[in-house]
Amino acid sequence: METSTVTYSSSSPPPSSSPPQQAEQAADLDAVSLGRLSANLERLLDPAFLSCADANVVLAAGGDDAAAVVGVHRCILAARSSFFLDHFSNKLADPAAAGEKEKEKERPRLELADLVPGGRHIGRDALVAVLGYLYTGRLKPPPRDSAVCVDERCPHEACRPAIDFVVESTYAASGFQISELVSLFQRRLSDFVNIALVEDIVPIVHVASTCQLHELLSQCIQRVAGSSVDSRYLEKELPDDAFAKVKEFRRYSLHDDSDEFILDPEHAKKVRNIHKALDCDDVDLVGLLLQESAITLDDALAIHYAAAYCEPKVLALLLKLDPAGDCVNVNLKNDSGYTPLHLACMRREPQILLSLIEKGASVVERTQDGRDALTICKRLTTEKDCNKKLEKCKERSKAYLCIDILEQEIKRKSFIFEELLSAEVSVATPLLVDNFHMRLINLENRVAFARIFFPSEAKLVMRIAQADSTEEFAGLTSANFSKLKEVDLNETPTMQNKRLRERLDALTNFS
Repeated sequence: METSTVTYSSSSPPPSSSPPQQAEQAADLDAVSLGRLSANLERLLDPAFLSCADANVVLAAGGDDAAAVVGVHRCILAARSSFFLDHFSNKLADPAAAGEKEKEKERPRLELADLVPGGRHIGRDALVAVLGYLYTGRLKPPPRDSAVCVDERCPHEACRPAIDFVVESTYAASGFQISELVSLFQRRLSDFVNIALVEDIVPIVHVASTCQLHELLSQCIQRVAGSSVDSRYLEKELPDDAFAKVKEFRRYSLHDDSDEFILDPEHAKKVRNIHKALDCDDVDLVGLLLQESAITLDDALAIHYAAAYCEPKVLALLLKLDPAGDCVNVNLKNDSGYTPLHLACMRREPQILLSLIEKGASVVERTQDGRDALTICKRLTTEKDCNKKLEKCKERSKAYLCIDILEQEIKRKSFIFEELLSAEVSVATPLLVDNFHMRLINLENRVAFARIFFPSEAKLVMRIAQADSTEEFAGLTSANFSKLKEVDLNETPTMQNKRLRERLDALTNFS
């Protein structure tokens, strides 16, 4: 009997990967895993996950709950940052905090203004960016709507929103003691100093001084001291120690334009007294100082000073001073080439812009580098400020209102120019009432709704359109409404045409 034998032939094993390939695959897998972990941790900073947080960081700017609070997780922050580890440990070791443990069943609130030096300057986007680095180990690019201005012609290399975002991030990184981020942001700020406007370097000086970034501060001082910006502005804007260094640098380099180098001491003293009176909001004292001396508001650059530093009501009273009369020049340029309107745009205060425009300030005057008022305002404003959804009965941001005021004024000036060109034609060809009746009703309805739902914005725009002083828009009372229905039987077609056109232009300017 034959014995059958069965042989098992195994197929040849697949070629094993070489050690370098295995290492590369493992590295790719690690990168994917870490990337996924990083993305998941990043989601914890999303407002949708606020309920999962065990502590709240409260912004100094305030606002509604969603915008003013960033939910954080103490275990992650303590593991990633020695600053937060020490902070939370000290809180637990504090007997007063332990005694209030029962009372504080809610999440701990970390007030950012008290938590780190310069915390009151930190915005939400910059805070989330720095916290995101602690959570994920990655620094994401800044959001475009927070770090880019709304001027389409700006290259966005060193516009103010870009600088402000890095400045705020530097405050946060320095306060949280994240040395690698501080070094990175310091290099970015150093690049800004070389190409930014001198006025936009001021916040960099402040953060360098607060966070003790000595090399950056020295670079800023040299750039500012070598500029043509007058010492009065720098004294008001810079920290005292930084201004002293700028003044010393200018003195040694013979670029000092301070009072003792330009004006006689007596004149400088009178100018300073006027500025001090404005600091105290004492317009009556300013009037007395003007009467007692040969100095005018223009000599003291008082309108410039008030536009930059005083309350809107102070500037309005200053423009009405009897010593000024109609001789005050609201388009006068200071040594840096700025008009009062330019300084008001840097401050972005709508009421000040309106007061100057009503007094005759020109919106087309340009600075030495070719910027007009609208360009200045746009390059200080982020896309987020202009793109916020407008809710009923809630005011727009001041930055948005300033841009709107300037655009309305430019539009109004163009209407006046067109009116002058077509004056003879418009009088010769009367408007047909029927053709414009529906258009007038439509525009009047738009004005009425704007005044109801957006009262502050409507009030500003009506001042620009000079519609708030006319009978049509003096109020919405029934008495005023009845006046609209009165008919003048002695009105000629030419008079009627002029009345309708003026009314239509006012409404068009408003809308």
